[in-house]
Amino acid sequence: MSVNNNFSWVRLGDYIDRSMVNNKNMEYGVELIEGVNSSGEFCPTKSNTVGINLKPYKVVQNGYFVYNPSRLNIGSLAYRTDGLCIVSHLYVVFHLNNLGREKLLPEFLFLYFKRKEFLRLIDYLNFGSQRPEFNFFEMSEIQIPLPDIDTQQELVNTYNGLKELAEQNEALINPLTQACQAYIVDCKKKYTEVELGEYIEELNERNSDGKFTVEDVKGISILKKLIPTKANMKDVSLTPYKLLKPSEFGYVTVTSRNGGKISLAINDSDKTYLVSSSYKVFKSKNAKELQPEFLFLLISKDEFDRYSRFNSWGSARESFDWDELCRVLIPLPPPEVQQAIVNLYTCAEEAKKIATKAREKMKTLCPALVQKAING
Repeated sequence: MSVNNNFSWVRLGDYIDRSMVNNKNMEYGVELIEGVNSSGEFCPTKSNTVGINLKPYKVVQNGYFVYNPSRLNIGSLAYRTDGLCIVSHLYVVFHLNNLGREKLLPEFLFLYFKRKEFLRLIDYLNFGSQRPEFNFFEMSEIQIPLPDIDTQQELVNTYNGLKELAEQNEALINPLTQACQAYIVDCKKKYTEVELGEYIEELNERNSDGKFTVEDVKGISILKKLIPTKANMKDVSLTPYKLLKPSEFGYVTVTSRNGGKISLAINDSDKTYLVSSSYKVFKSKNAKELQPEFLFLLISKDEFDRYSRFNSWGSARESFDWDELCRVLIPLPPPEVQQAIVNLYTCAEEAKKIATKAREKMKTLCPALVQKAING
């Protein structure tokens, strides 16, 4: 069925063959068993492999597609690129045939499968089944767009470029984070510890003039981040709310029923926010002597969560009061050492942001690329 001058819609079954090769000679062991998750990735099997019969397991080579016929509608289809593995005999395994290898890039086909539109199609075709299982015959009857190889390669390259950007930045996160943590531990050994109260001051500036609105109100999470407030703000007066300016800290004194963590954050933006009048707001007295970002690294660690929880007092509601915060001992390295550690942390955070954005864009890129191919 011709759609435009650039490509046609074709029957997928004319371009793929099913593979039924199994592990009948027991060449491959349990260490090669893989499953397929709903993110379209191979993953270690969750099945109990003790005493399992591996003969029926299907052999998957590089360039093969594998899907779970009972879970295809939620994305359980993967394309193999990491070497030979074996999968459950219940899975469907297929690959491009001679015509498919001539006319169709497997990476482009995988992009087509990764779209939500494809999953909705599977749901539609499975409609009315008590236990829907999308078999190979049904897969073969699907119509797919077939642009020319150059167009397919262009789209695959675009997707792979974004994927590589995400993977490169993800690879940086752990080494940078571990180096940052190692330097902090080293600081505790090298430098004298001081009481935090000597270097911070509590702030109590309010929204008295009503300059800031409900759009500026933030809450603080146990993940050490400022978040949109969860409070019902209808008819709430904002004049008692405290100002949280750039590089200032806020924390919730109550630590009970908080999962063993303290709700604490730094305002790392260039905006001023409002926080509840019940929160404590403070800053470094001298940012050159104690950098706010370095202090945040010290008090955002799991170790500080444990410390603040242990030193919380009360009966019905236990709280980590200002006086307890002031008694906290911290290492105080020279400013240049603080800056070096902060730089590592900043690089790690930037890598996280880039990787996260790239992954988010990849989710929308698949349908966009296929649509580009369809529209020509």
